[in-house]
Amino acid sequence: MKENFGRGLPTMSIPSVWNTGRLLSPHRVRQIQKAFYNLKVTLLCGFVTILVLRGTIGAGNFGTPAQDFNDIRELLPRRKEPSRVLTELKEPKRQEGLETHSGPRYSYSLGPKITNWDEQRKQWLATHSLPTTTKPRILLVTGSQPTPCDNPVGDHYLLKALKNKVDYSRLHGVEIFYKMAHLDQEMGGYWAKLPLLHKLMLAHPEADWLWWMDSDSFFTDMTFQLPMERYESYHLVLHGWEEMVYEKKNWAGLNTGSFLLRNSQCALDLLQAWALMGSKGSIRTEAGKLPTKSLAGRPEFEEDDQSALIHLLVTQRSVWKEKVYIENSFYLHGHGQSWLRNMST
Repeated sequence: MKENFGRGLPTMSIPSVWNTGRLLSPHRVRQIQKAFYNLKVTLLCGFVTILVLRGTIGAGNFGTPAQDFNDIRELLPRRKEPSRVLTELKEPKRQEGLETHSGPRYSYSLGPKITNWDEQRKQWLATHSLPTTTKPRILLVTGSQPTPCDNPVGDHYLLKALKNKVDYSRLHGVEIFYKMAHLDQEMGGYWAKLPLLHKLMLAHPEADWLWWMDSDSFFTDMTFQLPMERYESYHLVLHGWEEMVYEKKNWAGLNTGSFLLRNSQCALDLLQAWALMGSKGSIRTEAGKLPTKSLAGRPEFEEDDQSALIHLLVTQRSVWKEKVYIENSFYLHGHGQSWLRNMST
């Protein structure tokens, strides 16, 4: 220590104790670095081991990642369904089986049971202002499968058919809805239209009628207008012949490729009764035996929507005959060869 009187406070020279080069030798530094490296490798290996165990045999009370996701989702607050005019009775998808046309019991349901749709729709229309019109509001419904056609020519004709329908809708002030998804996997193929129409009736209370057209259907007369006044007391309008349906019980007595469905409670009930035998699998296969026995000329194969409807009208004639109009004064739907042959004669 050096003392410096009269020039300031005494000072002390202290060696630099923080000089790591003097405290830690190079060998010691390498040992510490190696220890840290080994620790990181150990932690990484342990983390990977835990992931493998969780994905294969689980991890006790911790569960699997999928279980953790479900647990977290249950803890999160659920979004409440928006309030809307449609008040549905919350019932399970499957309801008690119904005796169907003297056959086995089928239990398929298009959705929650609704018994007062006419009143609900009337209330909705009273509280919503719509453009004034003297014509019934029609929603044209069509669609195709979600996947491309096996032959590219098929996609080409689907596009042409869609353009044809859009042009007709634009000329006549008709709304159009095109679907490319199956709303219910149990109702595939011909039956896919039924759950779609059921949901659209409820989602569009402003529509007075829904007009289903198959994806490969075309309008041949763009100036044609439906005689809607003729159908005021009916809920379903199809092309066909009453004699072939009710008297001869022919399985080709009507055509479901194009039909009109009123947005009403009666139409909802009719759709539900129609859809009972459409659930794919063994139910559809077994149900196909019923129209084969009851309808003339039908081969034995799984139930299709057209045969099921004719079978329903024949076996429950007192229930549905006065509510279904079978149109044959013009071709609401027909095969091209048929009407071309009629035009040539």
